[in-house]
Formats: sequence, C-alpha cells, structure tokens
Amino acid sequence: MNTETFYRIALNKTEGLGKSTLKQILTAAGSAQNVYEFPESWQRKLQHRKRCQIRIELSDKIKHLVSNELNLMERYNVHLCHFLDRSYPTRLKRCPDAPVSFYFRGAEDFNRSRMLAVVGTRNATTYGIKSLTKILNELKDSDITTVSGLAYGIDTVAHEESLNLGMHTLSVLGNGLHTIYPSSNKILSDRIIEKGGTLISEFDFNTGPDRMNFPARNRIIAGMADAVLVAESGIKGGSIITAHIANSYNRDIFAIPGTIFDDMHAGCHDLIRKNIAAIVTSGKDILEMMNWDSLPRNVQTQLFPELSEDESVVFRFIQTGRKTIDEIAEQCPEFSPSKLAGILLSMELKGVLFALPGKSYSTEN
Repeated sequence: MNTETFYRIALNKTEGLGKSTLKQILTAAGSAQNVYEFPESWQRKLQHRKRCQIRIELSDKIKHLVSNELNLMERYNVHLCHFLDRSYPTRLKRCPDAPVSFYFRGAEDFNRSRMLAVVGTRNATTYGIKSLTKILNELKDSDITTVSGLAYGIDTVAHEESLNLGMHTLSVLGNGLHTIYPSSNKILSDRIIEKGGTLISEFDFNTGPDRMNFPARNRIIAGMADAVLVAESGIKGGSIITAHIANSYNRDIFAIPGTIFDDMHAGCHDLIRKNIAAIVTSGKDILEMMNWDSLPRNVQTQLFPELSEDESVVFRFIQTGRKTIDEIAEQCPEFSPSKLAGILLSMELKGVLFALPGKSYSTEN
C-alpha cells in the first residue's frame, strides 16, 4: 500500500472530523498526505470555516490502527476507493452524506452507464421472487448493473439472478469485508467477484454486522444507482428506508405491486400511493421510464463525437457559464427531471461536465 492510502485511512480514524469537514479539508489540501505535511496550506484556504481550525495529528494509536488495517487489506486483497479518486462513484459523490472512502474487493468499476438498485424484504415470498426474476430476465440485454445488499431474501435473488443472466452486479455490505453476512451467502459473494462484480463496505475490515450499520449501508446502495426497484416489502423495513433515501437524492423509485391480502406488499403499495414510487410490472416499464429502451442517436451536428444530440443541447447552454440544475431545467423543458439527471450524469462520466457545489454544473473543472 502506498503512503497516500496510509494517510487516507488515518484521517478516517481521526475523531472529531465529520464527512463534510473532512471533504473540505481534503479538497483544499489536494491529498491526505498534504493534510498532515502541509497543514498551513489548507488551513489558510479554509480559515473562514471555524471547524477547519482543528488540529490533525498522527498519534501512535492511529498509526497502529492503520498499520493493522493495511496488513489485513494486503492479506485479503482489499482496496480503498477515496472520493479524490477518479474511480469514485460519480452518482454517489453527488450525495451530501456520501462516504469519504470505502473498501472493496473485486473490480474497481463503479461508474457503469445504467445502474439499478434492487431492494426488498428478507422474508421474500414465492410471488416476490418470481416477480423479480421476471423483471430481471426482461432487463438482461440492456447493459444494466444491479446494486443490492447481499442480505437474505430479495437481495440474494437480485444478485443470484443477475449472475445467472450474465448481468453485472455490485454488493454493498453492512459490515467489514472480513465477514460475509449472512454466512450462507459466502459462495454467492465469491461468485460476484469471479464474474467481475464487487463487494463494497465503508466499515473497517473487522467490523461486525451490527444492526446500526445497515441504514448507513442503505444510503450507499441508493446513492450508487440511477433508480431503485423495491421488489417486495412490508410497511416498514430497510428497503422502505432505502427508497426514501433515494427519493431525497432525486433518484427514480419503482415498486412491484402485490396482493392486497398480504401485508408483505403493503410497503410497495404505500410508496405507490404516496407518489414516491412508480408502479412497474415488467422490465419494459423500467426501460421506458428511465429512457433506457433506445440507443444513442448518431447525429452529425454533435459538438463532440461522444455526445448525443440531447447532451449537445445541454452542453451548449452550460458552455456559456456555470449553471444551476434549475436553470438547466428551465432552459431545457423538453427533458423530464429523471431524463435530465441521466443526461447530466452521462456527461460527467464522459468528462465533459463537472458537478459543482450548490447543485450547479460547468464545462470547466
């Protein structure tokens, strides 16, 4: 492991630093190593922020903790993805409570073009399993990556069926990467990595599956995806929490309806009734609502060969100067909020557009 990784983990283990403050410090310093070696530089840039007057020191205790973590990472082939890295999930980075960094095993591939989170009850019914299997089968040829949590029930079905159908899948854990929870999914976790997928956790390597970890895990599932599919859920539970988190991130939410005689479907019905989720009964519904059912058009008037016609329209407007998302939406009324979000994300992934604070965008970094 290199020196920068050492300092990044050390910062994560420093008490008194919130995610927002730490991101501000790292952005001003340019690297975790600079935070420690050139404190005057970032302190001067952030002198107007009272919280950034904090002293950051590398104690013997932190050195010991970091060394142990690095040894475990090397032994078990675990890597760290940091929000300063180009590989950091672009969708997640736009969420205000995104982790500063997370650990992963498997492929460092977090910015694929179409990402669908799949969540649901641990006590999946035969109906829920069949419904989700049907929808995934109808999405298998659309280059969609699924994101789920490797839990019992719907999560397990989402990962297993994705692998069986040749789809790419990512798993976000509610514990450290030393443990697979539930243990019955150990073979499944190995298959995910073997097939080019990834296991992700923001928790230290030896962290157990404490129930308090799972709400934090759910925000990463929601933040990494373009949309969330709630396959089956009661009125309460982690999947409903995930849906509400995703809604706060302006993600599209979909829910599969069920029988009114079984409370196991009450959560999906409630999301639909409150207009939080759109009802879906097929993969085609998702493809149409996400505008994933059409191929990019080959238009000769593109500003750049890699931009679609829609992206070129947005680019021309933003090229005149920094624009907020409200200004872009007002200038481009032909795009629905979800479609505009997809266009902006696609342009970010292509490196021609940059997200800035205050929900604004620019063609210059």
